Amino acid sequence: MIDFHAHLDLYPDPQMIVREIAERGMYVLSVTTTPSAWKGTSALATPGSRIRTALGLHPQIAHERVGELPLFDLYLHETMYVGEIGLDGGPEFKPHWQTQLTVFDHILNACQLAGGRIMSIHSRRAAPTVIDRLVAFPRSGTPILHWFSGGKRDLQRAIALGCWFSVGPAMLVSEKARALVRNMPRDRVLTESDGPFAQIGGESAKPWDVGSATAKLAELWDDLTEDETDRLLHDNLRCLVTNTKAMKASVANMSGRGEDIKGGFE
Repeated sequence: MIDFHAHLDLYPDPQMIVREIAERGMYVLSVTTTPSAWKGTSALATPGSRIRTALGLHPQIAHERVGELPLFDLYLHETMYVGEIGLDGGPEFKPHWQTQLTVFDHILNACQLAGGRIMSIHSRRAAPTVIDRLVAFPRSGTPILHWFSGGKRDLQRAIALGCWFSVGPAMLVSEKARALVRNMPRDRVLTESDGPFAQIGGESAKPWDVGSATAKLAELWDDLTEDETDRLLHDNLRCLVTNTKAMKASVANMSGRGEDIKGGFE
């Protein structure tokens, strides 16, 4: 199973979650919400595990943590993954829109200057602007739009730009979301939980709940069985890992620091 967007450090007992991930042999991208959480969260990915950690600054708290951008720049060389980043156009966050843009642009520019990163991106009520900013920083890396909820035109633009998508069981409850997923390129889709924020049956989603997302995708892609859908998702991850290796080699050539960058899920 693959959970390409989970906040492992925000569960009440992260170590229990990590042990269960290991027992199930899962691949997990552990995203952070602030650069100051990077060291503690990356420590959850023990040597030999299939957990990788992304360096992030969440748009919903960008106005509170904009002062951590120097920390982001400091730690960026340690990972090929960046997230959770992006923009949030919800009414409660719109007063801080300009700060969100400043933070997002800074991060995209830093990723571009560093040779590119795999980026897990939040775009709630902000898909057109998120896509505009990705166009403005074309060498920032591979964008993976987490829980994408934009319109059809936004989806078409994102696909044309080469974006990937991560979808979870909580997202796939919505018919609008299911319609969007039907039109996403199957070879650019991964599963996610967005736990502990996402809720399933009134409880926080766990990384292993992505199994139900795989089942729901098989229903949407009705020419594939659940096992075939699972194999496709793992093929997608392998493709992304290949991209990560190529990106890491490019970074090493640019900076000579390739050896200390945590790379793909190999």
